[in-house]
Amino acid sequence: MPRPLPACAPVAAGGAAMNRLVMYAPAPVVDEGATVRLDAKFVSGMREHCARWPGEVRCLLRLGAPSIPFGLSLPRSELGFELVLLAPDEPAGPKHLDGAAAVFAAADDAGSLHLVPLAHAVGARIVYSLEYTIGTRLEIARLDRDRSPPRRLWSAWWHVRQEIRRRRAIRAADGLQANGYPAFDLYRKLNKRTMIYLDGRMTPELLATGPEMAARRARLLSGAPLRLVHSGRLEPMKGAQDLVPVMRALRAAGVAATLDVYGTGGLERAVAAAAAAAGLGDVVRLHGPVDFETGLVPAARSQADIFLSCHRQSDPSCSYIEAMGCGLAVAGYANHMWLRLAGEAGAGAVAPMARPRLLAERIAELDRNRAALAEACERSLSFSRAHDFPTEFTRRMDHLKAVTRAG
Repeated sequence: MPRPLPACAPVAAGGAAMNRLVMYAPAPVVDEGATVRLDAKFVSGMREHCARWPGEVRCLLRLGAPSIPFGLSLPRSELGFELVLLAPDEPAGPKHLDGAAAVFAAADDAGSLHLVPLAHAVGARIVYSLEYTIGTRLEIARLDRDRSPPRRLWSAWWHVRQEIRRRRAIRAADGLQANGYPAFDLYRKLNKRTMIYLDGRMTPELLATGPEMAARRARLLSGAPLRLVHSGRLEPMKGAQDLVPVMRALRAAGVAATLDVYGTGGLERAVAAAAAAAGLGDVVRLHGPVDFETGLVPAARSQADIFLSCHRQSDPSCSYIEAMGCGLAVAGYANHMWLRLAGEAGAGAVAPMARPRLLAERIAELDRNRAALAEACERSLSFSRAHDFPTEFTRRMDHLKAVTRAG
């Protein structure tokens, strides 16, 4: 269960704010009548925005989510921001931007791409955030096996059409915040006020401690079996089908290792069956989803050495920076995000895309040089500490305030 959130002062009633921030977010919401149900992480983030923005905050959310598993039901008066609910097909209009000095919107949501002229019409500046590139969107559409080939083709064409609108909106906006290297590298030429950030949930108190790092180093140097961990949705686009082949190749190479898998998805049963068929049922352990702060982070900090990522997409995936914050080296495929991050942080190993045997070879190299592996773990932690949630959030808010003050 998520931790209780701190109380927050209600939004003052009456009158248009002179310095109102209007946010358009893709977060799910369920209207429960007297209360609204929101994702706990989203509420925490919104309260950070309220604390750091010098004025009132209004948030536009679209109805339509069937449920919110890790959610909180709260009275609107306790949110700390003004919440406006849009119908599933209702576009945000001029009335929603009333009193805005700044508009902050997610460009990943096609429903936000018409907001630039509306914001400028009310005298507000607009900043977009973005994390997916067109290449990632097309890859997701290609791998969506729940749709027929004609539907996947139509989805790809729709994404191309929206990309034209997205680029036009980014060019016309007053600023852009790009989550991760792929989005930054692709879109920064479209807007001169583009910043990069690395999204993640690691706060200082969640980072691996000195004693934990010392214990991991001692264990690695003792020659004990490697402890791999993987977390996330067990889906083809996340590369879950390669987890067991990596472990099978490690065993064939004589590398003693275990793998703990946290998460669920369409391939959960297939992964379990593949592990059993390969005689790896004793070392590949599926745990299902666990709470991030109270389950996953403590386990990663004290019971793992390497984060195994078979991720085939080039999205920014916060799993990298979060695993690094737990003091783990990372072994993953050379998607655009991990290839760049590995080079920046020096925090693990990179293998060619979709080649589980070669990924196992990279892990075997780390196994043979335990001192280098321990150093990679230290570099992981150091890099993640420099990009923890408070640091990145402060940079983002400073950028937002600077852009909206710019002439």
